Amino acid sequence: MPPSLDKLCKWVDQQTALKIFATFDEATQSQRHIKPLHHYVACRLVLEGGFLPEEITPRPPFRAQRQKGKWLLSYDETLAGGGEQTLLGGLKTKNVDVVILKDGLGPVMSVSCKGAIGAFRNLTNRMEEAVGDCTNLHITYPAMVTGYLFVMRAHRQDTLIAASATTPAEPTSGRVIAQNDIAIQKSGEPVETIVRFHNALRELTNRSGVRDDVSRYEAVCLALVDPDINAGQVLDTFPKAESPLRLERFFETLYMRYDERYVYSAPELKSVTRRREWSPSSPLFDPKIAASLPVKSFGFEARIAAESDDTEPDA
Repeated sequence: MPPSLDKLCKWVDQQTALKIFATFDEATQSQRHIKPLHHYVACRLVLEGGFLPEEITPRPPFRAQRQKGKWLLSYDETLAGGGEQTLLGGLKTKNVDVVILKDGLGPVMSVSCKGAIGAFRNLTNRMEEAVGDCTNLHITYPAMVTGYLFVMRAHRQDTLIAASATTPAEPTSGRVIAQNDIAIQKSGEPVETIVRFHNALRELTNRSGVRDDVSRYEAVCLALVDPDINAGQVLDTFPKAESPLRLERFFETLYMRYDERYVYSAPELKSVTRRREWSPSSPLFDPKIAASLPVKSFGFEARIAAESDDTEPDA
């Protein structure tokens, strides 16, 4: 069955996707709080990553056409797809949030998006799941570039204290903040549970070679998201600037590992594996069309070809 309209991939920016996650107050079993993040990742892999939209599940609402050696990119919501890709793992099949499939090669990249809105005492279970999922996929696809994107609501202790002082007759949202939901102490530092979680995730990232430990991801991100005044904004104070888990390093690491394995090491397959550069004359980048697009500002640099190098060779 085709996915329902509300599950089709939508073009959203990072702020919108994370704001939905940070403020969602209904049951999370529907995954409506995290689906926009799946869509953001899928769209970013096209715009910034240079992958064709038809290679990605869920399929982003873009059309990529090659004309006279140029790759033109346009927005077309009628092409959007939904769902998850089922991959054959070494231990069991696994539904993965975002997957890139290349003809003749199979899955070359996957990204799992996970979130925690509270109850941070359960993060140990999340670690076990992360290790198991990564190992399962790498057993079957040792060359596949795998990413793990984990977001959590950064409730502050000050917020809990203020809420306790006001003691409203009825909750202002569908979920009451408890002590175990606190991520940021009054000092501004993360609670010890989150620091330990960060340190454990740091040991699961930066898998650089196909013969390396299958239980490690190529890239891991931990992002703490403000659920209050600046809802949807990622906290800049943690992880620290030098941490490999920073959001700004996540996508660039995925692209680097992909190029190393599928482009540079196999030049004879370059016509299939290389990441596309979008022509600056694409409809998507036309200022006259921009006003009608769902996203006005990307928040990252799109993979746009230089004017002097706008024609791609056939091989």
